[in-house]
Amino acid sequence: MEELIKNLPHAQPFALKEQVQYEDGKVVSLTMAQKPGVGMTLFAFDAGEAISTHAAPGDAMATILEGTAQITIDGVPHTLNGGEAIIMPAGIPHAVQAVTRFKMYLVVVKA
Repeated sequence: MEELIKNLPHAQPFALKEQVQYEDGKVVSLTMAQKPGVGMTLFAFDAGEAISTHAAPGDAMATILEGTAQITIDGVPHTLNGGEAIIMPAGIPHAVQAVTRFKMYLVVVKA
């Protein structure tokens, strides 16, 4: 049977934030699921790295696993720390900037 969630251990506990590692000067990503209705990705941002302003076709929920990020939604900046989450609505421009090194779990849900 095809694994719907890939690149992660199945049927055993694991530390989500340990599944992706920082690299100097980079944004590292690990795709866990990419299907027509949902995408799940882990990110590790080095300090100062960013993803420029863009819009997604679905609602995107970003959960910060550790560190500090600035997520700007429709021109409004939000500072998030480990353990906090925010939803970036479908079609609304948003950007992500690393205040410090941080790790993020991103889930995008599309109709």
